[in-house]
Amino acid sequence: MAANKRIPNYKKMYPSANDEVIKVLKQGARKAIYQEYDLKCETFIVDEAQENVYFVPSREDSLERLMESGVQFCDEGATVEELAIEEVMIEMLLANLKFLTLEELELINALFYEEKSEREYAERLGVYHNAIHKRKKKIIKKLKYLMTK
Repeated sequence: MAANKRIPNYKKMYPSANDEVIKVLKQGARKAIYQEYDLKCETFIVDEAQENVYFVPSREDSLERLMESGVQFCDEGATVEELAIEEVMIEMLLANLKFLTLEELELINALFYEEKSEREYAERLGVYHNAIHKRKKKIIKKLKYLMTK
């Protein structure tokens, strides 16, 4: 937590500063203490008249502490439905790759499996990279059409 919970004497630190500036500096320091310590601090309130002690938990907590206390969080990853849809789409894509020509398969393999850039593949073939980009877009459009059939 905050090691120093005291607000410094800004009037002494900055003697030439006016009262408005000092007020803003004090407010900023108090806000920093609040965010660094008060939000994270648990407190006990003692009611001497009623002879009761109340525990007030912190208003902010750490993930580590919540995990230690057994709080469970939902997985923010993909849902079962999304995973199933993705799996079906991959199967459809792989099944439709057989309808591509050898040249189209080589381009798809180089760009998506070997992770070559369009420029690298264009240099290997000795053509402009714009030609490779257009071919790629045409192949993707063809695969989309085949997958919707």
